[in-house]
Amino acid sequence: MDEPFGAVLFDRDGTLIEDVPYNGDPARVTPMPGAREALRTLRARGLRTGVVSNQSGIGRGLLTRSQVRAVNARVEELLGRFGTWQICPHRPDEGCVCRKPAPGLVLDACEALGVEPARVVVVGDIGADVGAAEAAGATAVLVPTAVTRREEVVAAARTAPNLAAAIELIL
Repeated sequence: MDEPFGAVLFDRDGTLIEDVPYNGDPARVTPMPGAREALRTLRARGLRTGVVSNQSGIGRGLLTRSQVRAVNARVEELLGRFGTWQICPHRPDEGCVCRKPAPGLVLDACEALGVEPARVVVVGDIGADVGAAEAAGATAVLVPTAVTRREEVVAAARTAPNLAAAIELIL
């Protein structure tokens, strides 16, 4: 493979699918504009794909692991299979090593996919996604949405207006 990257990891909510806070209902899953095409392009080029997602609703008692798995299964029905799913179930105050912006989810995804962090891109919509990528030694691309804070956009080394543009940066 001549690509400089071997894998692309995506945040789930607000990046791959529309953000529905604490969503445990697969019927409420709607892909973000361009998500199918972006993933099709990456997979056609032989890049591995994975998802890294904070799901504090589990730790907060608002969601069950089963509900999160059902939503993730619906994401795969709509967008195709991912090589790995890494989920942080912890509340923000638990101090775990996996919750973004900590590097744990990204590092675990890299291990699961067999790709060194330096050959991985993380695509997300908030600063925590960028922070997790950087902490793990991966490259980050921020795709801002209405919830992205201005200072997160300013601080990001690489931004793209949408998923299609993010894929152009990666390829």
